Amino acid sequence: MATKVTHDFHSHAHEEGVAGTVNLKAQEGEETHYGQALYPVPSADPNDPLQWSGFKKGMILLCCCLYSFLGNSTLIGPSVYIGLWSGEFGVDPNTAAGLVNYPNLVFGLGSLFLVPLYRKIGRRPVMLGSMIFYTVGVIAASQATTFSGLMAARVVHAFGSGVCEALPVQLVNDIFFLHERGKKLGWYTIGLCLGATGPLFSGFMLAGGYSWRLFFYVEFAFAGALLILAFFFVEETKYNRVVAIVPSPVANTTDTHLDQEKAEATTEEHASSESPRDVSAASLPPRKTFAQQLKPWSTVDHDSEFFMMMARAFTYLLVPSTFWVITTYGIYIGLCGFAFNFVFPLKIVAPPYNWPQTNSGLNSIASIIGFALALPLLPASDQLAAYLTKRNNGIRESEMRLGILLIPALVAPAGQTLFGVAAAQDLHWMTYFVAIAMTQWAGYFYFTVTLAYAVDSYTANLSEMLIMMNLGKQLISFGLSVEVLDWILENGYVKVIIGAFMTVMLVNNLVVIIFMVWGKRIRVAVSKTWLARLHARTAVRGEMH
Repeated sequence: MATKVTHDFHSHAHEEGVAGTVNLKAQEGEETHYGQALYPVPSADPNDPLQWSGFKKGMILLCCCLYSFLGNSTLIGPSVYIGLWSGEFGVDPNTAAGLVNYPNLVFGLGSLFLVPLYRKIGRRPVMLGSMIFYTVGVIAASQATTFSGLMAARVVHAFGSGVCEALPVQLVNDIFFLHERGKKLGWYTIGLCLGATGPLFSGFMLAGGYSWRLFFYVEFAFAGALLILAFFFVEETKYNRVVAIVPSPVANTTDTHLDQEKAEATTEEHASSESPRDVSAASLPPRKTFAQQLKPWSTVDHDSEFFMMMARAFTYLLVPSTFWVITTYGIYIGLCGFAFNFVFPLKIVAPPYNWPQTNSGLNSIASIIGFALALPLLPASDQLAAYLTKRNNGIRESEMRLGILLIPALVAPAGQTLFGVAAAQDLHWMTYFVAIAMTQWAGYFYFTVTLAYAVDSYTANLSEMLIMMNLGKQLISFGLSVEVLDWILENGYVKVIIGAFMTVMLVNNLVVIIFMVWGKRIRVAVSKTWLARLHARTAVRGEMH
């Protein structure tokens, strides 16, 4: 009797001597996509997440995207209520703004605890548990009657949902192949970015004459529905994959340690004449039943270091590609996002525009337009990398996807410049929308591609990298958001938005050229350092991607 598996496990793709360089040359008869062999190489086990059906993977990705959207929209959406909260709780507006700023900080700190936890006890229990925390925090916020009570509820739901930015990247790495990552991370990025439109929905509720509590009721309803959806569809994706590979002339033996592991894992299936996707049922565990997939707990990894993992995460600040992700997210969220959300409402309700306060969140429509225009280009970085891989005789370099950033590198600063000029000279309101749409369109690519590049180019422990990415970008965005409006009002729109913000963004964007030209040399240099040796000693099977 044979057991069907979804993907061919005979792939000869393998990592070369340095992380981020992958040999994707396929032998005759092997499954290929974009002309590339499958990587990571799936096992023949039907419980391997790489072997799950497209529907199963799609539902997991959908839950991740929705969680990222809800978590971020709940975090940022109440920014339009700062004035209301100031009056209702008898605090000044700056203190009331802390109901947005401090949860934003906790949102990042949550990853410091929850990411080590999901590596120790599994992705599924942490995802479900964090959703429960988030749901309880949201409904508590809707019932709060004091400033401290609302702050406590906001901190609870922000802490719980903070993992919604690390888990999607981890799960994409767990269940999708290299040739799919750019597109799949793109969908997650759309969910993340659309979360920034939360003020639009809360503003409409305010315009309709409803209490600010309705916003949290609505978020609670969606949170409950998502919790149910995740319970039924998000199976545990943590998997210790043992890959069977037939030694061949194509294989590269630079990495002795990995080759030894692969050689030890070689099994008799490869010598058989069975179809690549049919293997003896006797040699494989059966696919978990639906009831087994629904277990809310997973196997505890007693060898996983919890607190040391937290400490090691900070060493990823020294990895250039990781640091670039942190600065990119911090700049686009802290300088662009908060500048748009603070400046536009301030300008649009004053002369010569005189819009009602309830319409001050309509700038989110421009963000939606910008992201919508990026949607047709979701697979662009994967396709570019595949084309360049083919030209490079099947050798994939992680930098091959970066060329897609060259146009956005200039579009975003142009959008920032236009926004600054519009604010300084009171140009037509449509100018603000065009400027925001331009910046957000370009920002989508920087969010997606820099993240995919970091994941591709440094393959030790993804979870530790994600801790630093999420904590770092939230710290930067928090630090910038606290003073951003004061900087602009004290020094003027042109000097700050164009002279400072645009310049910082342009410099960060153009770092793409450094990685495109010298990225591999940087990877090789890093691989010879004590840092790489430290990460290699603590690498966890199943997290090397």
